[in-house]
Amino acid sequence: MFVTPAYAQSAGGGDVFTSLIVPMALIFGIMYFLLIRPQQKKVKEHQAMIEAVRRGDQIVTAGGLVGKVTKVKDEGEVEVELAKGVTVRVVKHTISQVRSKTEPANN
Repeated sequence: MFVTPAYAQSAGGGDVFTSLIVPMALIFGIMYFLLIRPQQKKVKEHQAMIEAVRRGDQIVTAGGLVGKVTKVKDEGEVEVELAKGVTVRVVKHTISQVRSKTEPANN
């Protein structure tokens, strides 16, 4: 007698769309904008940096070696001079930083 019909009818399950799909979409959206998108931007910047490496640039490799690029090869490698007379071949994707860029030569 004291219970209204509106309270008695609210004990149902609920809509699957609003209870499962919407929260999952929100979680994916948040993950995309906070994790995936910044990582993709960072990868694009790194690829652009690697493609712009040329002879005379001062670089740092992922292993911590600091040297000067003496030759850029087409196979995805560069020759780096670590000290006078000491050159090593380095895979381009292991370059983590370009410290100083040189100006392009005018032909």
